[in-house]
Amino acid sequence: MRTVAIVQARMGSSRLPGKVLADLAGATMLARVVERLRAARTIDDVVIATSTLTSDDPIVHEAVRLSVGVHRGSERDVLERYVGAAIAWHAQTIVRVTADCPLLDPGVVDRVVGALTDDVDYASNTHERTYPRGLDVEALHRDTLVRIGRLGTSAAAREHVTAFVMEAPSLFRVAQVRAARDDSDLRWTVDTAEDLLVARGLYAAMRMPAPYEAVVAAVRARPELAAPNANIVQKSWETPRVA
Repeated sequence: MRTVAIVQARMGSSRLPGKVLADLAGATMLARVVERLRAARTIDDVVIATSTLTSDDPIVHEAVRLSVGVHRGSERDVLERYVGAAIAWHAQTIVRVTADCPLLDPGVVDRVVGALTDDVDYASNTHERTYPRGLDVEALHRDTLVRIGRLGTSAAAREHVTAFVMEAPSLFRVAQVRAARDDSDLRWTVDTAEDLLVARGLYAAMRMPAPYEAVVAAVRARPELAAPNANIVQKSWETPRVA
């Protein structure tokens, strides 16, 4: 089974434009995400899914520099973009991640992919949160993605790719991956300037890449590392947003 990590990325983030190419300890945030995906044992290939807008050309240039694949599609219909990327890159298993998660843990990626069996349509660690936000991983079979692409018609489904699983849970066999302890209060995704400050602080404070448990331990010992974005409110998946 060919497993392809498809990373959605665009330059036009509403709260922090250009964040995916922001510098993070001497490399772009996109490069940090790719670095961590390449360290996962279960990933055969990495593809960047971006839009056809000329403003997203710098993402394509960075992907070429990183020697990863690129698929370009609709800016607004991110679900269509994913279906197109999966077909173009002959993926049997799709791992969905976003380009604003520079502390993604390869071990967590492998654990979520491992939960996707023949008896499961969709696996994730996102619906019942126990991991820090920013370690988000979803895995699904290509036929599941194609089915979602056919049935998911709401604005949320088209923008958030897998939202239809939450809209119609009875149609899917779902596996939820949970951590040994609940660290879901921690926010390591980068959606605002404050989030980027936290990510840069963590990279400066630790030798990266590091297992997420080590980063959690550092933050618990030094709460000031997590302070800058402690009051940031995460947008709901039901809120229109394109990534």
